[in-house]
Amino acid sequence: MQVTIIRMNKSKIARYGRGGFVLAFGLSALGLSGFAQGPGAQANTTPASGPRTPADSSVIAGAQQNLYGASGQNGAAVTQDSFKGSIVEGKNTGTVMDLSLNDAIQRGLRQNLGIILQSSSIKNANGQRLEQLQALLPTVTADVSVQVQQVNLAAYGLKFPGLNPIIGPFQVVDFRAYLTQNLVNISALQNYIASKHNFAGAKLTAEDARDLVVLTVGNAYLLCIADAERIESVTATLATSKVSLDQAVAAHDAGTSPKLDVLRAQVDYQNQQQSLISAKNQFEKDKLALARAIGLPLDQQFTLTDKVPFAAFDQVDPQVAFEQALKARKDLQASGEQVKAASAEKTSAWAYQLPVASFSGDFGALGTTPGHSHGTYTATGELSAPVLQIAKTRGQEEVASAQYEQARARLADQVQQVNQDVRNSLLDIQAAAKLVEATHSNVELANEALSEAQQRFHAGVSDNLPVSQAQSQTEQANDQYISALYQHNVAKLSLARALGVAQTNFKDYLGGK
Repeated sequence: MQVTIIRMNKSKIARYGRGGFVLAFGLSALGLSGFAQGPGAQANTTPASGPRTPADSSVIAGAQQNLYGASGQNGAAVTQDSFKGSIVEGKNTGTVMDLSLNDAIQRGLRQNLGIILQSSSIKNANGQRLEQLQALLPTVTADVSVQVQQVNLAAYGLKFPGLNPIIGPFQVVDFRAYLTQNLVNISALQNYIASKHNFAGAKLTAEDARDLVVLTVGNAYLLCIADAERIESVTATLATSKVSLDQAVAAHDAGTSPKLDVLRAQVDYQNQQQSLISAKNQFEKDKLALARAIGLPLDQQFTLTDKVPFAAFDQVDPQVAFEQALKARKDLQASGEQVKAASAEKTSAWAYQLPVASFSGDFGALGTTPGHSHGTYTATGELSAPVLQIAKTRGQEEVASAQYEQARARLADQVQQVNQDVRNSLLDIQAAAKLVEATHSNVELANEALSEAQQRFHAGVSDNLPVSQAQSQTEQANDQYISALYQHNVAKLSLARALGVAQTNFKDYLGGK
């Protein structure tokens, strides 16, 4: 139940003309005073107050999963796969275009689906902010009405000797403007403050999404580089297998080698052919995934111009890196804005029980015709407050308090997640760097062993079984080296994202820094 405590009303009503006084009196006697005020009168309405139920906290969305999971978190209402998609820009040029890592990332920052969805989230949050702002601003509406009426007083039990009970028809023309304004409404003010923080959080989340796009596109580009290196490695191994096969055939034709050596060499050669087919197929599929992430037409042919070789990374103190991430991570700042918004909603829920002061009024011209009208107005000042809404008020406070505690808990956990992301990335960089060093040494040793085995077989000292084994070891060593190099570069890119500087400093981190 809501009670109006103070109500001040001042009105000036025009004369209706012939028979108007009798009509007004008769309707007033029946309790229809609202109608007797004429078409220009405004019903008493109490401005709504109390906290506006906020939209559900946006779902925590992960970025494209990378090798070590150091992608961080993002508060946007997008799915995990959003950053893998895009809006296609342009058409197939019919030529093979050169695509650098920087070009790919810039295209992703323009066309990636995650970026576009985040932009829509900003518009949505801004729209909600404007809706809440309207509760604090004056609202003006205009109305024009023309009424033609005929009233039978006898139907209401009103009979006057010598007076015709049928009054009318008569016409009433009304031109009127209405004004409403909340003078003091603490709950509505806190709702607007909450919407401002949600809007600021949406903008920060969109900025954070740009780091996730850099991580996604960079990871896809690095994967394509690894595929290209894999193709080169298998092609080289295939050429070596062909040499071994030719040697085995020549030795068998000369009668110095059994047929088994030829068969073994032929199997090795065909296995490498299969590996090459598989590597090229995987390369093309990963290029399609890269094109999807940056908005290129899938039938557009392109070549990768960057190789991103190994570059050592300077030792970084984890605590110093974590403190840097706390200042730079936009998703943390967005979560902080959500905590502020939840705090404002909590205050709004408590303020719902406070009185609301408002003003409403109207002004217009009322008469039988536009040329025979007179100005009328109504001005109302009102102070109202809920009286018997204890359960509703208490419930709103409980809900808002729970949302506030949840927002604080999520922020605290997210801080620790960032700390873990930074430390995981640093550990991955150190481990991958050691793997690069070890696998590079293995490649050199395997190549030397293969050369030695081929020389021994060519000299007739042994059969080609050691050659086959050495070729397998060389292929395995090359694969491990390519994988370690990819892991090292992805770990550095993940660290840039964990620190919140992927968009601006990704070149420094991939270059070693």
